[in-house]
Amino acid sequence: MELNGAFAMKTWQLISIVSSALVAGMFHGPWAAMSRSMYTFTPEVFLAIVDRMNRNIAPVMTILLPAALLSIIPVLLLSYHEQPLTFYLNATAFALFVVALVVTMFVEVPIVEEIVAWTASTLPINWQQRRDRWMKFHAIRVIAGLTSLVLLVVGAIF
Repeated sequence: MELNGAFAMKTWQLISIVSSALVAGMFHGPWAAMSRSMYTFTPEVFLAIVDRMNRNIAPVMTILLPAALLSIIPVLLLSYHEQPLTFYLNATAFALFVVALVVTMFVEVPIVEEIVAWTASTLPINWQQRRDRWMKFHAIRVIAGLTSLVLLVVGAIF
């Protein structure tokens, strides 16, 4: 790989690692901060927390998650012929971010949209099951995001 190609590769690897680290942090932070406590919150506290987290995180992740995903594509293109290990590690990382995106769009966001429409007086009887489903799928996002980040870093180092 010529010098310009190597520079482009390292630049895109840096961009994909940093953006993926931000996404993984956005996944991991709320999970680490509240996963053990979420089951103890009163309905009013739970509703307030979900509403605030949604308002704070959704606008950022709407841009950040697709940007992180797209930033892996140049690394895939640049490494395809020249660096098979980097290619396969980044392809796996990309697939894991797609899993996180699909879980976000088709499971997490619909549940959160449902929850933020609730009030203490309109809380459904099965609200704990919805909360628990949200928490289980959020754990999948955390694992996918952190594993993807590790694979990107390993692909850049080795």
